[in-house]
Amino acid sequence: MAQEQGEPGPDVRVRGKQRRNPTPKAGRNLPAATAVGVGMLVIVLGGLLFFPLGFVLIVTAFAVFGVWEVFRALETTGTRLPIVPVMTGTVAMPAAAYFGGTESLLFAMLLSSVAALIWRSLEGAAGSARSIFAGVFTLAWIPFLISFAVLPLHTFVGETPVGLWPDGVAPPGAWQIATLLLLVVANDTFGYLVGASLGKHPMAPKISPKKSWEGFAGSIGGATVVGVLAAVFLLDRPWWVGVVLAVGMVAAATAGDLSESMVKRELGIKDMSSILPGHGGVMDRLDSIVFACPVAFILYSVFAGA
Repeated sequence: MAQEQGEPGPDVRVRGKQRRNPTPKAGRNLPAATAVGVGMLVIVLGGLLFFPLGFVLIVTAFAVFGVWEVFRALETTGTRLPIVPVMTGTVAMPAAAYFGGTESLLFAMLLSSVAALIWRSLEGAAGSARSIFAGVFTLAWIPFLISFAVLPLHTFVGETPVGLWPDGVAPPGAWQIATLLLLVVANDTFGYLVGASLGKHPMAPKISPKKSWEGFAGSIGGATVVGVLAAVFLLDRPWWVGVVLAVGMVAAATAGDLSESMVKRELGIKDMSSILPGHGGVMDRLDSIVFACPVAFILYSVFAGA
């Protein structure tokens, strides 16, 4: 998570001697977190730039894991998602965005929500309202929002629905998504580094005490540098477009971080799972991305019309 204000880890005794816990201030195993983060970024960018349908499958896999984590977390509070229609919608939405565009994505979201309503209603009235609300909320939070990362590729789907990009050249939509991912990584990385070393003023102490305004400033500064470089060299746009993208992505990513922190606090858990070493669960990585995807899509649409 970004913008974290550090706290020293506990001491560990080994053979009668005391040494510092290798876990850094913000509570992460930094080497493991770095290795996992870099590996995930390489896989995602590789699929995006060389095998578009593979990228869609990767997005779908992340969404499925994220929904499964939320499903298991909600079970601890006695709320059971209508998992069959929710998971079906999770698989369908990225494909709908890729092959059908915005209208198909909206239709898939609507159809999935109706299916969750009907499915849960047929199981009985006890707890149905809570279950239906949780199902629709999960559909909107994870697969619907993350599918916006696929929409910039829809324009080019007629050229290559499967396989490599024509002549091995990635279209502008692919570079837009790459810029989005780089800005989210910059938000997390610079926010973590600055927040862990200089963070003193909590941003939202009741929701996420470790997030600081100093870390937020670090996210803005680092993302701005990355955004300007990406705008000029990847998007072929003026430098100020990178500044706007950076501010928008950091704001959206921070809102996503805080939103997931609020959900976890409500559920009484620290991480959604422990599937990713040094990171926690898949949703602990997707929290900022899912909010950033629709904001990036809107900004790119505005710039296209400018």
